[in-house]
Amino acid sequence: MSQVKESIRVDVPVRTAYDQWTQFESFPQFMEGVERIEQRTDSLTHWVTKIAGVEREFDARITEQVPDERIAWMTVGRGPEQAGVVTFQPIDPSHTQVTLVMDFDPDGMAETVGDKLGFVDRQVKGDLERFKHFIEDRGSETGAWRGRI
Repeated sequence: MSQVKESIRVDVPVRTAYDQWTQFESFPQFMEGVERIEQRTDSLTHWVTKIAGVEREFDARITEQVPDERIAWMTVGRGPEQAGVVTFQPIDPSHTQVTLVMDFDPDGMAETVGDKLGFVDRQVKGDLERFKHFIEDRGSETGAWRGRI
């Protein structure tokens, strides 16, 4: 099992950053390699990804969701093995620290080599930077889900 941890400061209030992150179907707008996400239930999402020419489909279950604090998930069923948490910490009323920690099990030689070369770390860092630009350029979230899991 490998782990990646990346953080970024976004220039929006914690509620705005958190609310946007609950809009899973918008992830393809800032996550490279994510083709589509379908929100199937409050706690189940279906992902379609295409990274380095390899297309995958899998489900992820939200295992914990606390508004303005954290969202944790893990994959279920067939597909890549991963689990993670994204946390939101207010720096001040207008700025938020977003931290993503993900544990994953590389599948096959290509993913193992990519992991060893830091591909996943760079991917996550780039996705967080694109999230920062996405939410700061908009200035507000595209929606929100304030429920708890």
